[in-house]
Amino acid sequence: MSADRYFQESLETASLDALRAIQSERLRAVVRHVYEHNRVLRDQMNQRGVDPAAIQSVEDIGALPLMNKDLFRECYPLALCCVAPNQLAEMHMSSGSTGTPVVMPYTKSDLNQWGECMARCYIMAGARPGDPVQITPSFGLFNGGFGMYHGARAAGLFIIPTGAGNTPRQIKLAKDFGTRVLTGVVSYGIRVMEVMQEMQERLPALQIGIFGAEIFSDSMKKKIAKGLGAAVFDIYGMTETGGVGTLGMDCQVHNGIHIWEDHYFVEILKPGSEEPVLDGRQGELVITSLTRQALPVIRFRTGDLTCILSREVCSCGRTHVRVAPITGRVDDMLIVKGVNFFPKQIEQTLMQIPGTGANYQIIIEEIEGVRDVTVNVEAEPSVTGFMVEKALKEALGFSPKGDVYPIGELPRQPGKAQRVFYRAQDGTLQ
Repeated sequence: MSADRYFQESLETASLDALRAIQSERLRAVVRHVYEHNRVLRDQMNQRGVDPAAIQSVEDIGALPLMNKDLFRECYPLALCCVAPNQLAEMHMSSGSTGTPVVMPYTKSDLNQWGECMARCYIMAGARPGDPVQITPSFGLFNGGFGMYHGARAAGLFIIPTGAGNTPRQIKLAKDFGTRVLTGVVSYGIRVMEVMQEMQERLPALQIGIFGAEIFSDSMKKKIAKGLGAAVFDIYGMTETGGVGTLGMDCQVHNGIHIWEDHYFVEILKPGSEEPVLDGRQGELVITSLTRQALPVIRFRTGDLTCILSREVCSCGRTHVRVAPITGRVDDMLIVKGVNFFPKQIEQTLMQIPGTGANYQIIIEEIEGVRDVTVNVEAEPSVTGFMVEKALKEALGFSPKGDVYPIGELPRQPGKAQRVFYRAQDGTLQ
């Protein structure tokens, strides 16, 4: 594969031995850094009896304490920061819709690291310097817009920073400026696709769609790819790791998400324990950031469920580990009528029914102490409720209630799509 297929060829194609040496060196440095510069993380290590000098390689990582989202919230806003305030250059944070928000501060070095990881993703998807990239995530506290922007600058792309909303104008700008790369949250990719169909427009220059931040089943990827007429990629990153794209993305082979191992060390643990699971077995993704300064995470329990797909060299030429697309979260599992399932299973099933739209609702409610589920979906007139019920029963083992709505009739939320709702006693959805 030619060198222009990589942003940093020597690192993206480094041997396993070279990657392990890089990771071990960087792990030693980051453990010393957090121990020396953050009281909270130092106390955690002391309570566990960890001597930072004893951490010599990634083989020793199991000795370190684990972090989780609760720790971020307890330490709001900056009690986990490992640098002086005058070294900070930027900050982003989660929405805080489920409580105290998670804050991520950045030094200039951290912003460069973010841009480097994102640039790798752009180039891996097939973008080239000068390509017009349309950035639809919002530019604000949410990290999506700025992450896409930092990476596009590093990759030398022509940036069209539209931000969120006004979809007809987004489509016009994409057509006028020849957008080749479109970025956004998954649900906004769906919205662009729908409005293109309503406007009877095509975007002939569009070849690459990079989407993330939400559940993204294979069936949904195929639907968006067909609707946009572009190759679609699943980008991965979170506030705690430094933002969108920091962890990685799938390559053009579309066989798992490459995690940038020179920046992050990956563990898969059994949920609720510290027991590692074998490659190929599902568990909770645990991440250690090796190159961040302001707030490196050490063994952060992401809550995301995945597995190691392969540690072999990918046919794209990259050597970095591949994990399965996220199937759900540890706390996302739903139990209805004695059946355990994840929202992604419902999405995968709905998207396989010809004629179904991309918008749906999963509504959980309790009736006289018994939990029940309703699944509403948008679809073309040819799709009947019986067809939906039959497909869901085959997938889940029981028949949920639900209705089929005309395309465009179910409500849409700004920003990230909400798929799972809980019906309160007064009938409102929360």
